[in-house]
Amino acid sequence: MEILWVLMAAIMIGAVLVPFLRRRRGMIEQVHPGHPDAADPENYGFVREEELDIRMPGPDQDLLDVLEVVQHTQDYRAAQQLLAGTEARGERRWQRVQAFAGAASLELRQRPGGAGEAPGGQWLRAWRSEAPKDAGGAAVHAEFLVQQAWRTATPGTDEFRIIMEEARAACADAALLAPGDPIPYIVELSVARGLAYSRAEFEQLWLKILDRAPAHMGAHLAALHYWCEKWHGSRALAYEFAEAAAARAPKGSLLSAMPLFAVFEHLPEVTLVSGFYQSEVVTRAMHGALHAVHSARPDDPMLAHVRHLLVFFLVRAERWAEAMNQLIHIDGHVGALPWTLSQDPAAEFAVYRALAVAGYEANGGSPATLPH
Repeated sequence: MEILWVLMAAIMIGAVLVPFLRRRRGMIEQVHPGHPDAADPENYGFVREEELDIRMPGPDQDLLDVLEVVQHTQDYRAAQQLLAGTEARGERRWQRVQAFAGAASLELRQRPGGAGEAPGGQWLRAWRSEAPKDAGGAAVHAEFLVQQAWRTATPGTDEFRIIMEEARAACADAALLAPGDPIPYIVELSVARGLAYSRAEFEQLWLKILDRAPAHMGAHLAALHYWCEKWHGSRALAYEFAEAAAARAPKGSLLSAMPLFAVFEHLPEVTLVSGFYQSEVVTRAMHGALHAVHSARPDDPMLAHVRHLLVFFLVRAERWAEAMNQLIHIDGHVGALPWTLSQDPAAEFAVYRALAVAGYEANGGSPATLPH
């Protein structure tokens, strides 16, 4: 899963015109306003590009309110209370741990301290020193260290290893404070990737998570990275992991979408095969994700993540109406894959949204025919 709050640094100054786009010969090309293929996403009630929220994949107003209080007052207690009242084994708690850690890390980057100025993120330091037995604070601190390692050091260097080893110790401390909590072990999945755990070590860690939260989607996405070709596995191992998760997914679980994330992680840099996004492998993965979306609880915190990735694949496959059906649920927030990989997530999302609208209208669709 992606870091949520570092994206705040990418907010662009001023308004950016939503580009009108179309696909031709597998490439994305600009369609100028006034062209017959041009279509206006605002006709569908979609949010203007400059108003898209790049921090999160979907709404969590409680989190936003608490973060505003914490960062304004530098008092951690509102964050402590929010985490304490969030289901320990649920997806939302993991997302909130990531958000608090990312906010502290971003503050530190913006205000590193020195010359008489206190460094940013002091509220997290106070949280750990004043409430050392608080499991929520311990989990946020461990995730903070992980994010600091990836953000400030280069994998393979001594500096990176030192920070990751500190994060590993922090995960162990957090696990001792809450033995049944999967979060410390989910945080450690990133440590395992960074420190190149052996497969035996990684599988031992994974079993601890399965014992506590066997259907945790966020944990599965974090574990998938380890098995990917670019880290410590291969395309075959990543697909095997994702398909096994989908096969054992309980009713209503989004784990059926895991193969689509595995496909995304192994997309070729350049697609030379015509119809790649209509291929059997991609189509099967999309159908699994669509089934997962249709059967999931409407309030599942991971639902927006799956919908965002589906928009990417459905647009690439020129399945315009299905892409529009996903867009009406997620428009307004773009803090998710694949948009977060771009330096300008809002612009990247707007490109695909405009493509979906143009393709939908080219095939007879209109605001009146789009179900809400």
